[in-house]
Amino acid sequence: MSNVTEAPASREAETRARIVATAERLFREIGFQKTTVADIARELRMSPANVYRFFGSKAEIHVAVARQLMGEVEAAARRIAFGQGSAAERLRALIVSIESLNADRYIADRKLHDMVEAALDQHWPTIDEHIDRIDALFEAVIAAGMDAGEFEKGDAGLAAKLVHTACIRFCHPRLMVECADRPEPASVQMVEFCLAALRRGVSR
Repeated sequence: MSNVTEAPASREAETRARIVATAERLFREIGFQKTTVADIARELRMSPANVYRFFGSKAEIHVAVARQLMGEVEAAARRIAFGQGSAAERLRALIVSIESLNADRYIADRKLHDMVEAALDQHWPTIDEHIDRIDALFEAVIAAGMDAGEFEKGDAGLAAKLVHTACIRFCHPRLMVECADRPEPASVQMVEFCLAALRRGVSR
């Protein structure tokens, strides 16, 4: 019985994934504002009404694309946070990797950056959820460093927010664009500054 019910669910998930992938490609090619549901449906050789069976509005597709892009960053960050190396090495790699991944997705491709701008201006909940997930990864690495004696004991949650805030210009797509003509300090310099602070225990 479960196989009978799982098959339609699997097909639905596959179709949703195809819609999101197609929407992302069109957003990159012609921009998310110019892309219509009819454009997405035509690429998939289905009717707009069929697309609306899976997403109630164009806005829901926007959010799904943003969630997928941010999910890719989160997955890569999670592998680093719980991977090999000292806490300092992982925190360093975490920040530099997030900077690189966001630059690839939102800075090099300005049409996708426009979507991020809209998400920020319109306060999409998925943005806050993404920040919370990244904060949690920072906290996990910092807590591990405190437990291992690499960092001074303190409030790991507060320390994570302080480090994330200190490095925000390297993690936030809008600030990455606004600060593009100000190359200093570099992300690696800011990370070393934060590591020095963590070793001194300023988060208490």
